Amino acid sequence: MTLMAKTSRFLFISILFFVCSLSFSQDYFFKEFQPFNKDIPSPEAFLEYPIGSNHTRHDLVVAYIKKLAETSNRVSLKIYGKTHENRKLIMLTITSVENHKNIESIKERHLDVVNENINVTDFSDLPIFINLGYNIHGNEPSGTEAALLTAYVLAASNHPKVKKYLENSVVFLDPTINPDGRDRHTNWVNTFKGDPLIADKYDIEHNEGWPRGRTNHYGFDLNRDLLLAVQPESIARLKWFHEWYPNVVTDFHEMGTNSTFFFEPKVASASQDPLPPLENYTTLNDVFAKEFSSELDKIGTLYFTKEKYDATYPGYGSTYSDLQGSLALLFEQASSRGHLQETSTGDLTFPFTIKNQFVCSFATIKAATENKNLLYKYQNNFFRSSIKKASKADIKGYVFHNNQDKNRNKAFLDLLLQHKINVYPLEKDIHVKSKTFKRENSYVVPTEQPQYLMVKALFETHKKYRDSVFYDTSSWSLVNAFNTTYSGLVKLPEISKLMTAASNTISISKVNISKYAYLIPWDDYNAPALLYSLQKSGIIVKTATKSLKVLSNGKEITFSRGSLLIPVSLQSLNHDKLNDLINTLGAKFKVQAYNVDTGFSINGIDLGSSNFVSLKKPKAMMLVEGGVSAYEAGEVWHLFEKRLKMPVSKVPERIFYKADLSKYNVIIMVSGKYNLLSKSNREKLTNWVALGNTLITTRTASSWIIKNKLVKEALVLKEKDSSYLRIDYGESRGFNGKKSIGGAVFEVDLDITHPLGYGYLNRKLPVYKNNRIWLKPSKNKFSTVAKYSNNPHIDGFVSEENLSYYPKRSASIITSKLGKGRVVMFADNPNFRGIWYGTNKLFINAIFFGSLINPPN
Repeated sequence: MTLMAKTSRFLFISILFFVCSLSFSQDYFFKEFQPFNKDIPSPEAFLEYPIGSNHTRHDLVVAYIKKLAETSNRVSLKIYGKTHENRKLIMLTITSVENHKNIESIKERHLDVVNENINVTDFSDLPIFINLGYNIHGNEPSGTEAALLTAYVLAASNHPKVKKYLENSVVFLDPTINPDGRDRHTNWVNTFKGDPLIADKYDIEHNEGWPRGRTNHYGFDLNRDLLLAVQPESIARLKWFHEWYPNVVTDFHEMGTNSTFFFEPKVASASQDPLPPLENYTTLNDVFAKEFSSELDKIGTLYFTKEKYDATYPGYGSTYSDLQGSLALLFEQASSRGHLQETSTGDLTFPFTIKNQFVCSFATIKAATENKNLLYKYQNNFFRSSIKKASKADIKGYVFHNNQDKNRNKAFLDLLLQHKINVYPLEKDIHVKSKTFKRENSYVVPTEQPQYLMVKALFETHKKYRDSVFYDTSSWSLVNAFNTTYSGLVKLPEISKLMTAASNTISISKVNISKYAYLIPWDDYNAPALLYSLQKSGIIVKTATKSLKVLSNGKEITFSRGSLLIPVSLQSLNHDKLNDLINTLGAKFKVQAYNVDTGFSINGIDLGSSNFVSLKKPKAMMLVEGGVSAYEAGEVWHLFEKRLKMPVSKVPERIFYKADLSKYNVIIMVSGKYNLLSKSNREKLTNWVALGNTLITTRTASSWIIKNKLVKEALVLKEKDSSYLRIDYGESRGFNGKKSIGGAVFEVDLDITHPLGYGYLNRKLPVYKNNRIWLKPSKNKFSTVAKYSNNPHIDGFVSEENLSYYPKRSASIITSKLGKGRVVMFADNPNFRGIWYGTNKLFINAIFFGSLINPPN
């Protein structure tokens, strides 16, 4: 029988599956693993529907997993975290009864393997650790259904093969890495499921509504977040991972409906200096690939490898573990995106997608147990090998600080510590390449440590690549994301005290009562959250548009532009209550306030100067739905609620026409098509801005308002080349890759005297760019807030053509007057994936200080 014939046969069987008996559905998936313990219910028996006939809600997933833990002595359950929507993140540990009894001692011996100081040579009585992870993208649901089947077989099968697997392995099964997104998709497809099933790809079942189920609650792609550790799902997962260090980690996904099935090896990296060892992509992947191909050949599944997906970005679920001595494995199954969907080669059923994931789950277990010694030897040598590589490198470490911004500094340190990177406080001031690093706020990261590859990932920059095509970003130097001042070291300074999570704290001094005024610096990342809390409490707050130096408790302190002034005489609270409020909020947000007893400054403006301007409390709205980017909208939503602790109204584009805009003084438009905004809607928006309000746009929304002539600004467009270039058709993908900017870091020159630049002390600022939106500098000489510098390229792939033409002619941020109001346009995304602390303060400034922007004509 040909592969195509086999595939057609199984598609036919899958369709019959929906009308056949329960026993047939079980045979379809796991007949080979009989007999089963009858006291342990199958998923179908517990759920009361065959797997694949419905999409299983997360609460039912949890309930069934709990039932397995109650009825099988091979199974234990741990809740390792919770989502934003309070859904449980669960990890099932499945192994033999004997291994369960000794799990703590097994864990201890396993951790000896990843200890760079211990050379383990005998792995004979040590089971292999396998982490099966499913459904990190919520609308790629076949993984979780396969996880239920896999858990059942491991818990209930009495087949000798399964018993042998359990004797030789500890399986950690995570059925749903993204419960919030999964339930969003599950509810959609179950709601619109046809009876009979509808395969039409245009049917509503196969076309989710905004924001779709791929992402978590705030619209974050958790498969990009493991390196960034912004979301609770990722933070909990990292904590679990570094407790156990599994040998093998799987990452089950889905892809386009008209594709087939993908398994490793993938493309190693487009970088000239790949982070994971070559052995990972050759020896280990090839061993497992033989098992995957063998098992999939048996059921006639078409598949491919070594294409499309790459390991360039180290933060995927299928690459992060590669930097920790594990073998990370990616699977991609063509998606039915519902229960049954038409494809170019026939209808694709949900059960068939589940079966492929189920088969590869057991193929992974089989390959891991059969190659236990190979995997353990690799893992035992991994961190020692990393240290040896570091010892030969020219760079011996990195020193860094975040100026006066303690909370941004703490956030970066938190990230390093989550990845188990060793960090030390600087013990003496040092000077490196014209930069001064003072001991009070500087830290050192040695390269010669077990997490050397993670240090490289977070600190190193790359400009040259072997390929121009990337599955995701080509830049991830997070030291730049935090706008951290840093330098490589060819020799380590004196260090001794290791930083820990417990020692990474900020101490705030209590502020004495003032009968005159309080001042709060704007330099700290959390100052905006403190400001909003003050405004919410009815406190009148002014901001400095020029710098000043004052005396506070006998010390001279300089306050830069943006610093907050709270005049005591203007408040409705008495002295004691006002002081209590400032101390309470200062302690909450870890921002230091200062009491001042006179309006007379040592230098700069006095406290009664007209250069102190009263601030309005922001009332913000953001357009959502329609063609709006769910990713960028989610990033803004997360910024408001989790960082600023303030609300933002999310108004669907479809009802903008009836929204009362007088309720808001800030409107945000992130990337989107905005096709629902008719001419009358655009006029409504323009009139609202002209009344004195602030419109903030990012990326394609900035080009949209220019193209629709809401502002008198322009885009940089390259003149068309009249010559005709002939290129081989087979090179078309690479040619298009060179034209795009998939993700790179550029340097801009920032006007730190502009309200958008308040709180920044250095004009040079790294920004993240993953688009081809190039804003022409404003004709108003005071309105180009940030312009790409003369040599802007810091990190990531950018073609010579793009680099030589566009940045030299372009601005990253411009503002445009519109009546009494203004539009703030970002060419780039200052809030990218919630990790760009260094630039989202620009966005925050637009929210709080937009009303201050009034450049002369």
